[in-house]
Amino acid sequence: MFIAGTDTEVGKTVVAAGLMHALRARGVRVGAMKPVAAGCERTEQGFRNPDARTLGAQCTEAPPYELLNPYALEPPIAPHLAAQARGLRLSLTLIQQAYAALRSEADFMVVEGAGGWRVPLDGHYDMADIPRLLGLPVVLVVGVRLGCISHALLSAEAIAADGCRLVGWVANVLEPGEAGAPAQIDTLRRRLVAPLLGVVERLTTPAPALVAQALDPTPLLSG
Repeated sequence: MFIAGTDTEVGKTVVAAGLMHALRARGVRVGAMKPVAAGCERTEQGFRNPDARTLGAQCTEAPPYELLNPYALEPPIAPHLAAQARGLRLSLTLIQQAYAALRSEADFMVVEGAGGWRVPLDGHYDMADIPRLLGLPVVLVVGVRLGCISHALLSAEAIAADGCRLVGWVANVLEPGEAGAPAQIDTLRRRLVAPLLGVVERLTTPAPALVAQALDPTPLLSG
């Protein structure tokens, strides 16, 4: 399963970790991957990304970081620009190989993208090419705020146009007490063809166990 977002900073990691927790609670062996991450921290072990570490902590078996996050880039900018700054070219082959190694150890894989659906990887490929290459269905995280309806519908259209299958979406309310949230969510519930997996309200501490309580992963296991 590939976790896509309507934009950057919409809660993809929060939702991904919550779904992983919910799946593990059902006895599913879960693995994860963050193929490309920008905004990484410099450590004694090398660059490390907080979002990737969050996903790794929810895996049934702790993965080697180099497989969990093959491309860990320091600048908090678009991945292709961060890669250019280091003189790197992001390789889909390397990502595919890392995924295959992790997939062999799990019943269910959660792969989180970076930014929105059309974030470039280089001059030819973008984030959409990762789920297409790996043959992954897509869950869309919608950051509920002004403008999210158009962003969600356009993202869903792009996912379908790229030959990928949208199997669910999650409404992540970005601000507490967002007055228009219920109406926006209801509109998207009627307009998006995939099922709503849950509504995540703004949490002071978005621990995966708390997020999992708002999510129903059943549709992800049925096909």
